[in-house]
Amino acid sequence: MMMWSNFFMQEEDRRRREAASRRRAQGQHPLTPEREGKIKLGLLLSAVGATLAVLAVGTEFWVELNTYKTNGSAICEAAHLGLWKMCIKRLWQSDVPAGRDTCGPAELPGEANCTYFKFFTTGENARIFQRTTKKEVNLAAAVIAVLGLVVMALGCLCVIMVLSKGADFLLRVGAVCFGLSGLLLLVSLEVFRHSVQALLRRVSPEPPPAPALTYEYSWSLGCGVGASLVLLLGGGCFLLLTLPPWPWGSLCPKQGHRAA
Repeated sequence: MMMWSNFFMQEEDRRRREAASRRRAQGQHPLTPEREGKIKLGLLLSAVGATLAVLAVGTEFWVELNTYKTNGSAICEAAHLGLWKMCIKRLWQSDVPAGRDTCGPAELPGEANCTYFKFFTTGENARIFQRTTKKEVNLAAAVIAVLGLVVMALGCLCVIMVLSKGADFLLRVGAVCFGLSGLLLLVSLEVFRHSVQALLRRVSPEPPPAPALTYEYSWSLGCGVGASLVLLLGGGCFLLLTLPPWPWGSLCPKQGHRAA
């Protein structure tokens, strides 16, 4: 009986050694509870950034265009747009704050007419308040934002593989992906800003005359900025976890046992 128990114990030890050698050969190492906890905290931080990024890209409150209130009219018009569509709203002037010269904010209740941009389907520019969009710039902003989401999803997959399979070498890849996605979102925001400036300049000469406009960036763009910063911070945290421990060990040496 003892012989069989020793045989099974030796067989189990052999399997464990073979599994450990395979993990070392593939660059995989078992995670300690402390390291696993740090990776999970970094993943939670990156998940917050990913949620903000999806919310920003999927909504259309990037910028608001406001016309000036006119005397003798009970309604005024405002618009808000994002990467994919625009909404023109007819608001009651009685709902607009009294100290405000322009119509808005666009979140006020009113009659809304929302349409997706035609340059995604037919290649035509959109017209907003007798102004024409510059489709090349708008398309560039949308493509860069989507590319940022794809790279962000790849980073999440890499970190999940680290936690589930112990593929520690993927942690560096995930850090690069999160940092790159944050940079891509920032570039998309800057390109979108240029598209808004181009829209305000491209006034149509056809009647009726284009109304005077003011613009203000809204909460969707704020979510995009927050997502970029959080993703960059998450990528930096994962990158720190990939660094060797010896520089930090020299700065913070562990206390050894004191000599009697």
